[in-house]
Amino acid sequence: MRRLRRVEGQVRGIARMVDEDVYCIDVLTQIAAVTKALQAVGIGLVEEHLGHCVVDAARQSPEAGAEKVREASAAIARLVRS
Repeated sequence: MRRLRRVEGQVRGIARMVDEDVYCIDVLTQIAAVTKALQAVGIGLVEEHLGHCVVDAARQSPEAGAEKVREASAAIARLVRS
């Protein structure tokens, strides 16, 4: 949540920059920073999912574990494509 609040503040800052007609390259630099911050949030969520959801499902049954691995793989693929 802390990271998401920071991203939220960064996005508000970008909106202010646009409102104040700040130099385009400076706005693009901030957009790149927000993008990296969101990627870090996504990676953290994947780590949590693997460490908890996938491990717990694998303990329940091989089938449940395999399903969670497929789910995590699809999520990682979405992150990589974005």
